Amino acid sequence: MASSDRPAQHGADDATRAGAARPAPTPRDVWIARARLRGRTHATRLRRAPELDPERASSAEAELGPAPGPGRSGAEVWIADETVQPTGSFKLRGATNAVLARFDEARSRGVVAVSTGNHGRAVAHVARSVGARATVFVSEHVPAGKLDALRETGATLRVGGTSQDEAEDAARAYAQESGALLIPPFDHADVIAGQGTLGLEIVDALPEVATVVVPLSGGGLIAGVALAIRSVAPDVRIFGVSMRDGAAMIESLAAGRIVALPEAPTLADSLQGGLGRDNRYTLRAVRDLVDATVQVEERAIAQAMRHAFVRHRMVLEGGGAVAIAAVLAGAVEVRGPTVLIASGANVEPSTFARVLAGSDARARPAGAEGSPR
Repeated sequence: MASSDRPAQHGADDATRAGAARPAPTPRDVWIARARLRGRTHATRLRRAPELDPERASSAEAELGPAPGPGRSGAEVWIADETVQPTGSFKLRGATNAVLARFDEARSRGVVAVSTGNHGRAVAHVARSVGARATVFVSEHVPAGKLDALRETGATLRVGGTSQDEAEDAARAYAQESGALLIPPFDHADVIAGQGTLGLEIVDALPEVATVVVPLSGGGLIAGVALAIRSVAPDVRIFGVSMRDGAAMIESLAAGRIVALPEAPTLADSLQGGLGRDNRYTLRAVRDLVDATVQVEERAIAQAMRHAFVRHRMVLEGGGAVAIAAVLAGAVEVRGPTVLIASGANVEPSTFARVLAGSDARARPAGAEGSPR
């Protein structure tokens, strides 16, 4: 990229480059991110999902039955399809904003990320696009398909540790030793602002939106989306959805402090991991900006994956399907125009095949490739 095309680096002061804590992101940061992302990410696609309107949301027919009639007046369900992104998930938004916000450093020092797969792939993708080196740390539990996708980006892959937190410790140590620019997966002001661009796009496409349902893990996506939407439509209801086991954010909200949980086998492997050793932004943002959180069972996640494929020909990973699962299971009540964020498509083919065949695919059969997730 020529110097005349170099992205603006708003707020890249010496204290921030030295690792000092930045202020929490603001709505203005989201708008700046939107400008940075132009031409590098795709606008989310809103898909109408009439079969999820209130009369059928908890019906068994919603998965495979005949197409239903219209729902109650105004109570319409839409799916925000983030599988349209070049790397298959919303993560490209935050990664792109974070790398471009520190463009000179990324080019000269390289970047390092820790990931359950999607964030690392996004960081490597944008790093390659600007000519920066990328190193990605993952735990031993990341599925084989996501490891293969990371290798295809040209990133240097470091696999180790039994949890996301252990992989994060290794990534931080490497960044300190090498001088590479660390791009965390969620608890980072530029990452949150980048994810928030999805919230702006939802309001652009559906100004009358009343409810938004968001997959919830470390909180970067929901923090950004809530920040953006609250700035222009403060009355919108915002719900976060996690799997039943290993929902660190939900447990931490209940305890009022960071709670570490063991990672458990789940279809929603991309939602696993803790909140980081020193959570600066997302725990507070979710506490202050999100109306409620809910959890869904593995059976509901599998049903949602099947539903998305049968009804909409969408391939979703488990973590990307939890918002749909929450409505199918009746865990979130549809009121007014409702948007369900389908956050990613990067599912193991063997897992997806088992889900389509009727299994919740939570545990891998003996001899299957990859680790249980």
